[in-house]
Amino acid sequence: MKLCFIGSGYVGLVSAACFADMGHEVYCVDKDNVKIESLKNGTVHFYEPKLNELVKKNVERGRLKFTEDLKKALVSSDLIFITVGTPSLYDRRADLSQVGNAASEIGRTMNGYKVVVNKSTVPVGTADLVKKIIRENQAEKIPFDVVSNPEFLREGNAVYDFMNPDRVIVGISSEKARVVMEKLYTSFPNVMFTDVRSAEMIKYASNAFLATKISFINEVANLCEKVGVDVTEVAKGMGSDKRIGPSFLNAGIGFGGSCFPKDTKALVEIAKENDVESKIVSAVMEVNKKQKLRLIQKLKNIFGNLNDKTVGVLGLSFKPNTDDIRDAVSLDVIEQLLVEGTKIKAHDPVAISNTKEVFPQLSYSKDVYDVAKDCDALIIVTEWDEYKKIDFMKMKDLMKDSILIDGRNLFDREELEKLGFHYEGIGR
Repeated sequence: MKLCFIGSGYVGLVSAACFADMGHEVYCVDKDNVKIESLKNGTVHFYEPKLNELVKKNVERGRLKFTEDLKKALVSSDLIFITVGTPSLYDRRADLSQVGNAASEIGRTMNGYKVVVNKSTVPVGTADLVKKIIRENQAEKIPFDVVSNPEFLREGNAVYDFMNPDRVIVGISSEKARVVMEKLYTSFPNVMFTDVRSAEMIKYASNAFLATKISFINEVANLCEKVGVDVTEVAKGMGSDKRIGPSFLNAGIGFGGSCFPKDTKALVEIAKENDVESKIVSAVMEVNKKQKLRLIQKLKNIFGNLNDKTVGVLGLSFKPNTDDIRDAVSLDVIEQLLVEGTKIKAHDPVAISNTKEVFPQLSYSKDVYDVAKDCDALIIVTEWDEYKKIDFMKMKDLMKDSILIDGRNLFDREELEKLGFHYEGIGR
C-alpha cells in the first residue's frame, strides 16, 4: 500500500520506517529541510535503538522516501497519517494547531478517496474536527474517511513494540475504511476495531491508568519508609496477583516524558470541559509532582544546607534507551538543586547534548567516574543498565563523601553499606 506520514517526529518516523520494512511504499513529510536531508542519508535526528538501521535500509531499498513536498506525497498515497505534535497549551489542553494545519493541507490537495488516520495523541472529538476542516478546504467534495489509530510505543523499545503490539486499536466510522485498515494490518494479531471516539479515549485512559499505578506505588513507598518496610517486597507481592500484575510497580521518583504528563493533564481538562470530576487522575498528577523532588529532600535531610555542595546527577533522559528529556524528572531535580546553590556534575549515555540546551551551565561528562570525582553525593535519576555495572569501590575513592541516593532502587542497600556508603533508596 502507499502511505504518507505528515510529521517525521518520534511517532511518524518509527511508524513510517516499520511500515516500509513490511513492504509498503512510504512517504514521510516534514517542513524542516535540514531534518529531511539528514533522513534521506539514513541519519535519524533522535536516539531510538534499531531505528537508524531500519531507516537507512529502507531508504536504500527505495521503500521509504522523505520530502518537503506535501502535495506530491498526498497525491501519491492511499492512506494519510497525521503524526504531528500535540503539546500542552498553557491551560493543559492539547494544542491541535498542527493537526488542523495538516487537515487543511489534506483538504486542499485531495485528489481521490483517502483514509486519513489520526495517529497523534488527540482529545476525544478530534476526528470530527479533522473531518470538518478537510471538508471546509475541499474545492470539490471528494469522499474520504477519518480513522483514529492511536500509538502505544514505548520510547527505547518502539521498533519492537510496533512489530509486536499488545493490541492495535482502530476507530472507524465506515465499512469502506475498515476494509482499508484491515488490509494495512492484515499480518498483525489482536487488531481491535471500535468507533472513532472510543479509540481516541482508549489512548488517554491507558496512559492515565499506567500513570496511576506509578503514583500509587510511589505513595505506598513513602509510607513504607516511615513504617520500616521495603517497597520492593511489597510491589513483588502485589504484582504476583494476576489482577494487578508487576508492570509499573517500580517505586521511584516519578514519571516524565512526552506522554504521561501531557496526557494525564489533557484528560483532566477533557473531564472539566464535560463537567465530570477527575479526582483520581488529578491526584496522580499531584503525587508525581511532589515525588520528583524526593531526592532533594533526602539530600537536605543529610546535609541540611546544599549550598556549595557538589552533587553528581546520573541519568538525564526521562527513561533509559532514549535521548528524550521532555518533562524528564532530571530537569525538575536539576532546577531545584540550582535553586539550593548546589554545584552539579551530570552524566547520561545519550542525552547530554539535549540537556545542555536547557542547562548549559552544568559540568557534563560521558565518563561516570569523572562525574563522581570530588562529589559530596551521587543521585540516580534514570535507570540506565550502564549504572548497574558501576564499580563502587572505585567510585568511593573518587568521591569527597560516600553518599548515594538511588532514585530508581537499582542497588542493594546492604552491599553498598558494606562498602562504606550512606545509601538511601525510595521506600526502603
